Amino acid sequence: MFTGLIEHLGTVSAIHQDDGGCALTISQSAPILVDCHIGDSIAVNGACLTVVEFDVELHGGYFKIWLANETLSRTDLGDRKVGDQVNLERAMGAHVRFGGHFVQAHVDTTATIFKRALDGDSLRLWFQLPESTAERPSLLPYIIPKGYVTIDGASLTVTSVDDAERMFGVMLIQHTQQKITLAKKADGERVNIEVDMVGKYVEKSVLAALEGGGGETMRTFVQKIVEETLVDKGILPSGSVFNDNIQ
Repeated sequence: MFTGLIEHLGTVSAIHQDDGGCALTISQSAPILVDCHIGDSIAVNGACLTVVEFDVELHGGYFKIWLANETLSRTDLGDRKVGDQVNLERAMGAHVRFGGHFVQAHVDTTATIFKRALDGDSLRLWFQLPESTAERPSLLPYIIPKGYVTIDGASLTVTSVDDAERMFGVMLIQHTQQKITLAKKADGERVNIEVDMVGKYVEKSVLAALEGGGGETMRTFVQKIVEETLVDKGILPSGSVFNDNIQ
């Protein structure tokens, strides 16, 4: 589990690719390797990956990870080149303060940087999600204004959503621009997206209740909430019974 608070920017120093996937070497990473062990998880641009080799001193501290073809198809890591910087975060420790949101570092899809605009010292960015398919349905239902979204591993607040254009926006304060790679990426580049997992669990729970015979209970519950709201607003008198005849 991660928090979406980026700890360090590492640099891709080597790429070795074959038919089975790709090995990345991330250098200049000593600050996050002081307590590292083989097999540890590190989120690289928001993708949870396993450390297969590391050294705290060589190349400013480096570690190596393996990317399976599934990871390459789901993330932007296959687009990275030697010299690119990547966002790094170690798995969350039980003793640390929780400052972001619950991030699994399981990338759902990629989005494209659509446009940007300065807003004082801040930077507004808009992203366009891919068209939905049967294999990969739209993630827009899970992205809401003022909700959380993880972009390249960074926990950010959604500022706007345009369902018709499959777009959403965020704003980066000056401090955040300096601490993550997002502001350095160009329009048209891909970014890794992970939506808030809480929304996924809520949706699954509601669907399970409806499909499992709980539909009538859910209907009664919603009716009760609507009735109480109408009474509070003076639209219905107190003690009214909300029934099927009320339109």
